[in-house]
Amino acid sequence: MRIFNIPNEKKVRVIINTDAKNEVDDQFAIVQALLTESFDLRGLIAAHFGTGKSATSMQDSYDEIMYLLKLMDLEKDVVVKKGSPLALESETDGKFSEGAQLIIEEAEKEEGTLYVAFLGPLTDMASAILAKPEIVEKDIKVIWIGGGNYPVGGWEYNLKNDIHAANVVFKSGIEVWQVPRNVYRMMPVTFAELYNRVYPCGELGKYLTENVIAFNNAGDKRPVEYRVLGDSPAIGVILYEDCGVWKQVKRPVFSGDATYNYDGDYGNLRVYENIDARFILEDLYAKLKMWNERV
Repeated sequence: MRIFNIPNEKKVRVIINTDAKNEVDDQFAIVQALLTESFDLRGLIAAHFGTGKSATSMQDSYDEIMYLLKLMDLEKDVVVKKGSPLALESETDGKFSEGAQLIIEEAEKEEGTLYVAFLGPLTDMASAILAKPEIVEKDIKVIWIGGGNYPVGGWEYNLKNDIHAANVVFKSGIEVWQVPRNVYRMMPVTFAELYNRVYPCGELGKYLTENVIAFNNAGDKRPVEYRVLGDSPAIGVILYEDCGVWKQVKRPVFSGDATYNYDGDYGNLRVYENIDARFILEDLYAKLKMWNERV
């Protein structure tokens, strides 16, 4: 289902780890990754999102991934693995899974940089590191949508779903590109925008749009007519790493209250300070339109 051709040697290896059923933004990031010709997508990993919303959150994410692939007629073409169903109980207690195994297998290949994007907790990356510590020396870039605002930090949903895992990853020294909460919230879209740019794109576009509206209207808060597509920056920074301003900062770890602790010496990491929403959203809309016109 190619939109346009990218030579194989120009493509980058990518794994997407997603808590797809947690809310309604992961779906847009997954679809954009699937439609990005410069991605050599090695697999999607279903992630848990704690037990507060569901006792089977990882399975829920897996089922949502499979539903999206069905809408795109890609069920037989994309590798999908199950991640850990639960968060780590400590910084030494890995939760080995199919997803962690996929990360290890791809990390051990000498095929250039491996980008592993996490749209939820870092459980499966931490589990891979705990099972095979030497992979931190490989050419891997971990892109994480998560963590509180710098420099203090604090409560953030993806972080709170596995603080132990975040500490394992940050302490390991593996390369991390972090998109914290204040930055991923720079991706708002309105219902009107979705109806104009996404809804016309077949059953997939209809589902993506109606899913957002139904989710908003079912919540406890006032049913505002916008949604933040907060996971999409993970796709954007792999496409073009300077689609936001970033800086290298001293790598913190996380205290029990999710604030940043800078006492240790774990090297640096990349933190994005803003993001180019236009670049990311227009790419998504264009690819959806082109895909819909070809199927």
